[in-house]
Amino acid sequence: MSTYEIAVLGNGRVGGSLATALTRAGHRVTTADRTPGAAASAARTARIVINATPGAGSPERLGALREELRGKILVDVSNATTDGPDGLPDGLLHPGSSLAELLQEALPETHVVKTLNTMLYPVMTAPATLTHPPTAFLSGENPQAKQTVRGILTDLGWKNEWITDLGGIRTARATEAAVLFVPHVIRSRGFEPFAISLSR
Repeated sequence: MSTYEIAVLGNGRVGGSLATALTRAGHRVTTADRTPGAAASAARTARIVINATPGAGSPERLGALREELRGKILVDVSNATTDGPDGLPDGLLHPGSSLAELLQEALPETHVVKTLNTMLYPVMTAPATLTHPPTAFLSGENPQAKQTVRGILTDLGWKNEWITDLGGIRTARATEAAVLFVPHVIRSRGFEPFAISLSR
């Protein structure tokens, strides 16, 4: 197993659970909160940066870190949505595009990889707890970066056969659109962990 310096941007439920699990897996993890300069400081020393910040503000927030993110892998696990009256996702902020594409455009010298955005957050770090194998999708332009992220996913408990590489960053449009399932499933079944899964 390779050990990496990883910065997790965002210390909410998603960022916190990813930071804990990756630390447990043996990586050296730094978590950045919203303190001024914290994200830049964490990104500067990391090899891999995980975007677990709210998707609506991610392009502006990460675009400001262009120098710190140069040549690095940015793992984007966020979705950019509008919210309904109950606070659940109601629509896509970037129809016809994707948050991942906007991040790649803003950070041309960074390898953006989209993944883990088609599930409720507990599944990200405990995929084997579901009754059926979930699927983690990869979208990104750089094959080596996606291979590195695949290794990170296996450290989080994802079996290799549960990981599907969809191709370039444009394919993130499809996985980001999957968030529109979320409010309907939650209203129907409650807040139980679930994920999109390919059955073959």
